[in-house]
Amino acid sequence: MNDLSIRRATIEDAEAIRQIYNFEVENETSTFDLVPRTLEVQQAWIMERSGAFSVVVATAAEQIVGFGALSVYRDRAAYSTTVEDSLYVSRVFTRQGIGRAILEHLLDVADASGFHSVMARIGAAGIGSRAVHEACGFALVGVEREVGRKFGRWLDVALMQCILHERKQN
Repeated sequence: MNDLSIRRATIEDAEAIRQIYNFEVENETSTFDLVPRTLEVQQAWIMERSGAFSVVVATAAEQIVGFGALSVYRDRAAYSTTVEDSLYVSRVFTRQGIGRAILEHLLDVADASGFHSVMARIGAAGIGSRAVHEACGFALVGVEREVGRKFGRWLDVALMQCILHERKQN
């Protein structure tokens, strides 16, 4: 997508982010959330995040087409150099390189912020998301079997990892 840009999300972006996310909550297994977010919850999520953990949005023709963020991976101190990514693209704009652009941006932010490793927890059936992560230097490191339940069925989670200094060598 030629006119794609990525920037830090603002509170004004909350409704567009909420719409993208809630579609996934209500129709897909890309998130294990079961309850759609309210505007207030989405605004709070954006406002609570800063620095490397800020939310970013991808825009094209002045429209938000996707978003992503880095999060704390685990709360114990030894995990402090590892983060987890989240990435969502509007279903209207899939397969246009948007997810990859957002993920590459997040990896650059993680690297510049001094992190060592980025983890991704992806619904194992999410072939597209797994492919985007692999294209950006992630490797499958495991599958957690039947750890989620949504739409009346058990769901597996693929655990993928990118060691940031290895990404630079590729």
